[in-house]
Amino acid sequence: MHKAGFVNIVGNPNVGKSTLMNQLVGERISIATFKAQTTRHRIMGIVNTDDMQIVFSDTPGVLKPNYKLQESMLAFSESALQDADVLLYVTDVVENPEKNMDFLEKVQKMSIPVLLLINKIDSLASPPSKERRGSEPLCAPLHLEDPGEALARIVEKWHGLLPNAEILPISAKNKFGTDLLLKRIQELLPESPAYFDKDQLTDKPARFFVSEIIREKILLYYDKEIPYSVEVVVERFKETEKNIHINAVIYVERDSQKGIIIGHQGVALKKVSTEARKTLEKFFAKPIYLETFVKVNKDWRSNQRELDAFGYNPE
Repeated sequence: MHKAGFVNIVGNPNVGKSTLMNQLVGERISIATFKAQTTRHRIMGIVNTDDMQIVFSDTPGVLKPNYKLQESMLAFSESALQDADVLLYVTDVVENPEKNMDFLEKVQKMSIPVLLLINKIDSLASPPSKERRGSEPLCAPLHLEDPGEALARIVEKWHGLLPNAEILPISAKNKFGTDLLLKRIQELLPESPAYFDKDQLTDKPARFFVSEIIREKILLYYDKEIPYSVEVVVERFKETEKNIHINAVIYVERDSQKGIIIGHQGVALKKVSTEARKTLEKFFAKPIYLETFVKVNKDWRSNQRELDAFGYNPE
């Protein structure tokens, strides 16, 4: 008997979906930062054993779109509701459970197994960070309340919203509860032959991970709107036995953004390129020669033709 299935990870921005995906797969498939909207694509990570294949999918955080790029990101998330054998709906201990109810109502109607994961339970005894409090917190500051009581109340609230879901408290960052989660997923998988080759780790090509790692560094080192106005395209990826030569273009929407990305005398761009190269060398286990360029592609986030060219087409 062989089991195989699609286990899709959905939820609101910044609840830890990418961190969870990486823990479950055992490899760094998705970039993860402290900023919302880090994930833009639907990314598969594949776990194989002799008698099982789990195809995990990380998805963008659910949000109300303000421009076409975000429409594509939401479409990736909604597509994950269509082909899942098991759905992992990720929340955390500080977000308002009724946020983005339109999407949650679609989850409520699903007939497949849904595992509701309350992430970041390790932070119950600590005050929520300034970025995560929001205007309508679920409860009074959690550090003033017994962690067990706080968790019980969060579970009760979610049980009312998703009564058919199994609720599992976890900490993806600290690997708490992830072994139990993986065991439960294995139990729920249907009998099926493998969907992908057994030596395949993901559905994405090497160039995709190069662009994502560069974009991750931009998310980490630039503020405000700059990281969200950036797209990275790998124009050259030449691999030999000894090393890899990469040319990548960083696209922005404005000339002023180009200047910020490059920085005074190119210092900012050099920092991003250096940090990206270090991470890429760990990822590919080879020396990397990386050249980065910055170009302006005006309003690309609102241009459907450009979005299609950049791979933001869920179909």
